[in-house]
This record gives sequence, C-alpha cells and structure tokens, in this order.
Amino acid sequence: RKNTKRVPSFRKLLRTSQIKLDNKLKNKQFKQKSAAKKYRKEQKKLREAVRDAIARKPFPLEEYKKKQIDEKWEEEEEEDALPLDMMDEDDLKLMEDLAQKASFLTRDLSSNEPVHVKKRKHESVIDKYEKMPRRMQSEPEKELIHLLPIKDKGGIIPQTMEKPVSNVAQDEEEDTEEMEEAEDFSAEPLPVLTAEEIAAQRRQKLQERKMHIAALASAILSEPDNNIKKLKELRAMLMEQDPNVAVIVRKLVMVSLMEIFKDIAPSYKIRPLTEAEKATKVKKETQKLREFEEGLVSQYKFYLENLEQTIKDWKQRKLKKSNVISLKAYKGLAEIAVKCLCELLVALPHFNFHNNIIVLIVPLMNDASKTISQLCVEAVKKLFKQDKLGYASLGVVKVISGLVRGRNYDVRPEVLKVFLHLRIKEVELQKDSEDIAPKKKFMTYKEKRKNLSRMQRKWKKAEEKLERELLEAEASESKEKKLKLHTETLNIVFVTYFRILKKAQKSPLLPAVLEGLAKFAHLINVEFFDDLLIVLHSLIASGGLSYRESLHCILSAFHILSGQGDVLNIDPMKFYTHLYKTLFSLHAGRTNDDMGIVLQCLDVMFAKRRKQVSQQRALAFLKRLSTLTLHVLPNSSVGILATNRVLMQIFPKMDLLLDNESQGSGVYLPELEEPEHCNAQNTALWELHLLQRHYHPIVQKFAAHLIVGAPTEGSGTLSLDLSQRSATELFEAYSMREMTFNPPVASVTPRRKDTFSPMDSFIDEELNKRLQQHISETVVHKPLDFAKHLKESSLS
Repeated sequence: RKNTKRVPSFRKLLRTSQIKLDNKLKNKQFKQKSAAKKYRKEQKKLREAVRDAIARKPFPLEEYKKKQIDEKWEEEEEEDALPLDMMDEDDLKLMEDLAQKASFLTRDLSSNEPVHVKKRKHESVIDKYEKMPRRMQSEPEKELIHLLPIKDKGGIIPQTMEKPVSNVAQDEEEDTEEMEEAEDFSAEPLPVLTAEEIAAQRRQKLQERKMHIAALASAILSEPDNNIKKLKELRAMLMEQDPNVAVIVRKLVMVSLMEIFKDIAPSYKIRPLTEAEKATKVKKETQKLREFEEGLVSQYKFYLENLEQTIKDWKQRKLKKSNVISLKAYKGLAEIAVKCLCELLVALPHFNFHNNIIVLIVPLMNDASKTISQLCVEAVKKLFKQDKLGYASLGVVKVISGLVRGRNYDVRPEVLKVFLHLRIKEVELQKDSEDIAPKKKFMTYKEKRKNLSRMQRKWKKAEEKLERELLEAEASESKEKKLKLHTETLNIVFVTYFRILKKAQKSPLLPAVLEGLAKFAHLINVEFFDDLLIVLHSLIASGGLSYRESLHCILSAFHILSGQGDVLNIDPMKFYTHLYKTLFSLHAGRTNDDMGIVLQCLDVMFAKRRKQVSQQRALAFLKRLSTLTLHVLPNSSVGILATNRVLMQIFPKMDLLLDNESQGSGVYLPELEEPEHCNAQNTALWELHLLQRHYHPIVQKFAAHLIVGAPTEGSGTLSLDLSQRSATELFEAYSMREMTFNPPVASVTPRRKDTFSPMDSFIDEELNKRLQQHISETVVHKPLDFAKHLKESSLS
C-alpha cells in the first residue's frame, strides 16, 4: 500500500490554526525533553556504577556472612558432628585443599544447580571480590589511576592503570640543573639605563597610554550605542600595573570615565527588565537600546565600585599584593576618586546608584583630611542649591541625620551647616477646613448614565477633558509632591536640631543648630514654640554661649514670634534686654562680622513688630545704636545708620532726640541695662555731628540725612541707590574684607601759606618767659610727704 501522507503545502500551513501549530511545537519540545532526560538518566547510572567500583573495598573472607556461617556450623555440629580423630588423613587433606579454593566456599552445596547459572548482576559480593586482581602484602602499594569503564553485555567493567613512580633522585638532579641554568641566566648583566633614558622611556609609555585613553574615549562618545563594550576596556586600565606610570594613568582613566558617564548617561533612571519583558519579542532598535542601557548600568556600577575600593584602601592604609602604588600615591588617587564621586553626585542626581554615591560622600564630609572634607561639603551644597524637586536633598538629609546620631553628635560643624543651603521656602502646615475638604472628583460612567442625558454626558466628557488639561498645565501634582518632600526633609532637619538642643548643649554643633533654627524658625510647627523659646532663653541665661551664638538665639526667637507666633501671647522683653545689654560688645575688630546678624535681629525686632514695641524702647535703641557707630568699621556704621533711618520713619516721635532740650523728668542713664527705664528721651543724638565729619563719604551722607529728620522728600533725601537697599545689603556692599575703602577715600592736604609755631600761637609772652625760665633752671627733687596735712591737723 502506498504511503499517502504528504508534506503539507504552504497554503495548508496557512489554513492550519495557530492552536494546532502550538500543540505540534509543544509535542516536539516534549519529545526532545524526554530524550534528553533519558540520556541524563543513563549517564547518571554510569557515573554511579563507576563511583561504586572505585569506592568499594574488598571484604576479607573471614568476615563475610559470619553469622550465617556460624549458624551452619552449629547445625552441622549438632546433626553429624564427627571428631577429627575419626576422619582419615586423605579426607583431611582433601578438605584443606578445597578450603584454598574460593569457589568451594561460595557454592551452595545443598543445591544441585551449576555454579554460573545466576546472571552477572545477581552475583554476590564475594564473587566480585574473587575476580578483582590481588597482590601480596609485601609489595609496596601502588597508586592507581581510574580510567573510563567499559560497558559490555554483562555489565560495566572498571578500568585502572598504575601510576608511574617517578625517580626522586632523578628529579632532584633535574631541579638542580634548572636552578643552575636560572642562576647562569640571572648572572648575565642587565643593561644599565641612565636617569635621562629612564625618564624618556617613562614619557613614551605615558604618551602611549594617553593616546589609547583618548582613542577609546572619543570612540565611545562618537557612537555610544555601538562602542559600549569599549567602556570595559577603558575601565580595565584602572588596574594599570606598570609602577612607572600607574598613578598617572589611573587618575586619567578615573577622570575620563567620569566625563564619559556625564555625557552618555540618559536623563532618566534605567530600571531592570522583568522576565515578561525579556521574553517578549521587540524591534531591533529597541533591543539595541536595551543592550546599551544594560551595558551602561553594569559598567557604571563597576566604575563606582572601583572608586569606592580606592577610597577604602586609602582609609585602611591597605596596599594590594602587587604593591605597584605606594601609600603616599594612594592619597592622591583617593582625592581624585572623591572628586569624581562629587562630580557625579551633582551632575547625575536622577541616574542609577545616586543613593549609593550619597552614602559614600556624606561620611567623608567628616573626614580628618580637610581637602576631602571640603570637596564633599561643597558638592552637597551645590546639590542642595540645584535640587528643585527635593528627592536628592531628602536622601542626603536622611544620611546626615543618621551620621550625626550614629557618631553621638561628634561631627564637624560644617556637616550641619550644609542644611542652611536647602531650597525650602514653604512646607505643608496644618490646613484649614477648606483645604482639608475633598477635591472635586470626576463622575464615573455609571453615575453619568444614571443622572445625565446623552447630550449632557457628551458635554460633561468634553468639560472633564478640558479640566484635566488645565490641571496638567498647572502641574499641581508636582507642586504637591514638592511640598511633601520639603515637609519630610524639614522634619528630619528639625529632629536633628532638637536632639542636639536636648542632649548635646555643650557640643560644638550648637552654633550651627542655632543658625539653622534662625533660618527655618518660621516653618516650625506652633506646638513646639513654647518649649523652644524656653530652651533658647535658658541657653542665653546660662552664660555659656559666645556672643555670636547668643545673637543666633535671639534671631531664632524673633523669627518664631514674627511668623505663626503672632497668635501666641508671649512677651519677648528678655530678648530685647539681652540685645540692648550686649550691643557694646561689637567693635572694629573680630566682632565686626557679627554686625550682619545684629542688623537682622533689629529688622525682625522693630520693623516687623512695630505695633508691639513701645516708644521708650525704640528711643533707647536709637540712642545706643548711634553711639555704637563711632567705634565700628564704616560698613557697620552705614548699616546701623540705615537701621536708625527706618526707626525714625516707623516711630513718629523719634525726632525728640534731634532737639537738645530735655523732655519730661529724669536724666538719661546710658549704663542702665533696661531700655524701658533709661530715660532716653532726655538726651540728644550728638553723635550725628561727629559722623558728618567721618572720612567715609557714605557715612557722611547718612549722618546729614538723619540730622534733618530722615525726610522722604525734599533736599535732605538720600539717593535711590541708598534709600532702596536694606541695612544688611548696605553692610555687605561696603564691606572692607579686601582691606580697601569702598568707595576709595580721597586724601585732602590743606594748603598753608605761612608757617607758624604752635608755641607762639597758643601761649602769651609772659607765660612763655616763665616756661623758658623753668626749663633752664636745674630741678631739685624734694622728698614727697603725703601725710603732711594729716600731721598738721593732728597737732592743731
């Protein structure tokens, strides 16, 4: 019969359903798997047989089935036990001969079957033992090499081979010959190079390495997709082994890789593919992009690990086994590694492993090396300044908080001062009932179908689409995310500050904490205000703070009270008194830099709380500040005079101090520490007349402006450049940090026609004669008797 089965045509294959084709494919795969499984089973049996043959130990004849033999002998002894005396000598000899043959002992004498009836696989252990080759005990043991076994119809036959024994004496002779040859070879003199030749050789090697690095880097940057594998070749140069150029080459490779990653890294985070995504078929372009991203992430990870290992080796003072680089050179390598990490921290905050870089950089901010510490601090400051959303800032703040707590507050103040550069201006405060009310939700399809007609549904759909577009345009969601991140960040900052205030008040971190509280005090929750003000006042009253720290305490307290603290009924008179009492601590020396904080305090205390300040307090501060302008630097004088101008414009009766007649009863008491009771209304601002003759032109202008009552219109007004700037801005603008006058002061030398002697002009003739006579006479010193008048009074 003919085989009518034909190969299916292409058309028939097209008509075949996809399910049928899938079933065929599954059957085919199942058959292949079962065949492979069968093959693996056979191989496993073969291996087990070989292992058994190798590991099997031969059992001695005396111990084989000892119990069975003993039982048989006991039965035979009971039934037909014949004493040896009754046996013939021939029978005894026959028994001894048969005992030497193993087949005699292994045969079952009770059965009439031949010996080899059973199959090979059912042979007893003693049968196999009998077939194994034997050797005399006197022979030295020889090591066997087990070869591959042979399989025939009967079973598996193991194959072994004796290991050839090497002649020890011959080997020793060969070793001595090799040593002699090596000594002869080493005895040959190496070519001695001069210092110039060594330097030239090093320059040549270095130039070759530089060209190689440049070629690889340019190839990667020109086509990153196709040349991603060259990143591995370039990264391998971080392990340069030539001691002459190893340090420089490694530094160059670190910096080159850092610049390459900054250029080719995408503007998004690359996530690993799931199993389902890997199984799906994609286009060639997509597959190429996936391979590029996977290679980039892996090489970036290895590069960061190399940088981390370099820093760890330097910190632990640990050298590699090769000892290619010395410990001194490792410090330079570690600095370059830290620079690269700082650059990547700032340049790629969105990319993979950014949190890992943060964990590496933040502890180095507290490093003993000032160079490395300063690098890390500046990098974190840059990151805070450019971080608009707040993800990176939150990560850094978390790690810093953990570091401060883990080190038991024993860190450098610069670590906490970086918090001052956070870009946080608003946070989520306790919302009103209107804000807490749920936002408008869009109607579901069922609600529309139930409550609206067909035309209304159509209009509603268009309206909701428009509202969604408007929400996207406003980016309200991103704003909410930003507020949440800022709130969480600031909570961690305040927790760190409050822990230090509570547990480490004598820590060197206290100035940084007070400075941070002064900046972010307006964002603190109202619930903490009372406790915080009590803590700040106790710190000031303790007397253990420096002048700058006490100023920060005052500034923090008034920032708290000027924001949400307006609703609290708290009188900050003790803070006014402390500032008034300590104003004269400022002078033209070291404390001149603290004037900026004093000006901020005065602005918050008077300009923003004008309704809560009495006239007596304002007059006292105006008089004391005017006195202070006489013994500080010009930029401080300008800032204080600008503050006095604001006081005279805010409080209407300040012109009392421009009149030399006293108002009311009492005498001005400048040494009194209470501004409310020093009778400042009974004095005058005579300091302004001295300041009109000041060598600094801006001080002269301000003094002249204040003498006429600080008018806003008319001839005595200031220029717009001076009147529209705050006191703090003027203090910074006319700073003398560069040891030059700003603006430069013109030197004026008066012209004098006639010269005259000061003696002739100020002393009359008679007095001049007496002076000359007294000078010409010889002076006789008489002993002084200080108790003379007491003796005379007692006698009288």
